[in-house]
Amino acid sequence: MSKRFTRGILLCTIALLPGIVRAQSPSAERFKNEFLYRINSVRAHGCNCGTKWFPPVGPLTWNVLLQKSAYGHAKDMNDKDYFSHTSKDGRSMEDRIVLAGYIFNGFKSFYIGENIAKGQQSIAEVTDAWFKSAHHCQNLMSPVFKEVAVVQYNDTWVQDFGGREAYSPAEQKALLSGRMRVSGMDKHNNK
Repeated sequence: MSKRFTRGILLCTIALLPGIVRAQSPSAERFKNEFLYRINSVRAHGCNCGTKWFPPVGPLTWNVLLQKSAYGHAKDMNDKDYFSHTSKDGRSMEDRIVLAGYIFNGFKSFYIGENIAKGQQSIAEVTDAWFKSAHHCQNLMSPVFKEVAVVQYNDTWVQDFGGREAYSPAEQKALLSGRMRVSGMDKHNNK
């Protein structure tokens, strides 16, 4: 599903699930830690995403910029009563993530992805649903993703992923000296 592209990729998936309003979410730290534990436990062992086996991959870390993007989108979908990776004002996942400050400038590669859900009542319920959906699971198991954030706003869930690879010191030196050049950003959609 994922390929490495120089400085750009979008991985989008959609889940259409029934909606029910959630009363109150757990504390922010417990919420974050439970999500990371659930996701990283599966990543550490590998799993089947539909019919495709994904071997173990490294853990994801929490990113507050991805959290900012996920929160804005979850709140917007909730407040404006829609369910889509495209905001009502036309912003894409990439637009929202970059506007939140998760940028590609200065990085060798840049990957982003998003899972959304509606109606689940717990972290376990939404995580299980995403792992049971082949496309959502592929985002969760993708080795290109290194960072994540998940937000629940009432019964709307947004999970934003990111992966950026920094230039090595030798590559930075070659760029500064002009011996190495960066090509234009390639944008690719994988749905």
